[in-house]
Amino acid sequence: MSTYLGQGPEPLADIVARLLAGRGLAAEQTRLTLEVAWREAVGEQRSLQTRLGTLRRGVLEILVRDAVLMHQLAGFERRKLLERLQTRLGAERVRDLRFRLAAW
Repeated sequence: MSTYLGQGPEPLADIVARLLAGRGLAAEQTRLTLEVAWREAVGEQRSLQTRLGTLRRGVLEILVRDAVLMHQLAGFERRKLLERLQTRLGAERVRDLRFRLAAW
């Protein structure tokens, strides 16, 4: 059932968004968008040493394999990485980064 009440045809973007959400694909697309943006922000080499955690209330959790790299990213590069992500995704979507040491 459509919620579109305007005159004329419904915008295609609204139709696609509704279809993706109905099939559970919107979350997968969001995750893929985040992963691509992170890889571009941090670089290919460092992306191999990191994984994305959750995005809650604008805070993106980054899992890092190595303690030295985690401290470097969290301390020296946090602001630059956040700016790159915000440029790509929007400042309202990612407001902060949280780094956590993890193994996989």
